[in-house]
Amino acid sequence: MLRIYTVVGARPQFIKAAAISRCISSQFSDKIQETVIHTGQHYDHNMSKVFFEEMDIPAPTHELGIGGMSNAEMTGRMVIELEKVFAQEKPDCVLVYGDTNSTLAAALAASKMNIPIAHVEAGLRSFKKSMPEEVNRRLTDHVSTFLFCPTDKAVENLLAEGIDGIFKNRPTADKPLMLNVGDVMYDNILHYHEKYSSNSEIKFGLESNNYIFCTIHRDFNTDNIERLNDILSALYALADVYKYKILMPMHPRTADRLKLPEFQYMFGKLSQHANITLVEPFSYFQNLFYLHHSRIVITDSGGLQKEAYFLRKPSVILRQETEWSEIIDAGYAVCADADKEDIINSTMKLLGFPLPEYQELYGDGEAAENIVQSLLTFLK
Repeated sequence: MLRIYTVVGARPQFIKAAAISRCISSQFSDKIQETVIHTGQHYDHNMSKVFFEEMDIPAPTHELGIGGMSNAEMTGRMVIELEKVFAQEKPDCVLVYGDTNSTLAAALAASKMNIPIAHVEAGLRSFKKSMPEEVNRRLTDHVSTFLFCPTDKAVENLLAEGIDGIFKNRPTADKPLMLNVGDVMYDNILHYHEKYSSNSEIKFGLESNNYIFCTIHRDFNTDNIERLNDILSALYALADVYKYKILMPMHPRTADRLKLPEFQYMFGKLSQHANITLVEPFSYFQNLFYLHHSRIVITDSGGLQKEAYFLRKPSVILRQETEWSEIIDAGYAVCADADKEDIINSTMKLLGFPLPEYQELYGDGEAAENIVQSLLTFLK
């Protein structure tokens, strides 16, 4: 029995882990024992527990409760606690997702103990090392034994960094298995289609295909007064001048920032405007439901811009760059950064023209099975 330890800590990881956990339990439960470790990076119920409940992710065997501190302190404490778990239980493989502090901590702990690391969403690059996520993903890739890429571009990025991947024999951290397996989030979009596309009532006075869906959570936006005020000003103009309805689930970090005096004026204008609805964070299915019924997305989230593409929705990205450059190349997204005029103009441009023909950029919905089969083949 192959013993795989899945380490998660943040909302996007719960979503990705659900696809692989579902694959293991439905097809490989006689060959793989999965143990889930929750670092505690996201500890709010609406950002954590609700995802385990909704998506039938195995309850965590270990909950480390490490969150709400600086990136360095959080990562360091996670490494220490994960090392203790790995030393005692000796997993055959540690499975990590994406680019969070939890990802890097698990990779560092496992690497020091010569435990094979499988990185799901390997090879993504923003080419901006000032982003903590970029550092996390790069370091994780360079110590992993299995590099499971979601796109051909991700494979190209790894090759350009000199990673000498193999495609047969037993992989090692020096010569990892590097494959384009597709995207596990696309697996979920297909699997849960009936749940999020149901005829449930659209609340908040909104109409299908007639509102903007907006999320803001990146620290370089929320923790920068000028950037966040510019973004809020653009949203207000879209609602007030252009009369668009806006639905905005509030990430806890963003909600906390908007309570500060420097945002009192603009936050007051937004919260009182009839066309703007500010709500608590949605569960996974609620999020997909309102994304599915929206007309366009404005976000700084990597996962949401990708889910928008899966659902044939255009995106205005509140960043200078994106790891998912294929979406921009396909004509479904524009990077507007935090510039008020660019946000407004990009939104109006995307709303003003028909979207290009949809392209299957992220596999065929079998990414989780490709990953699990590869682990079974090479970890015997």
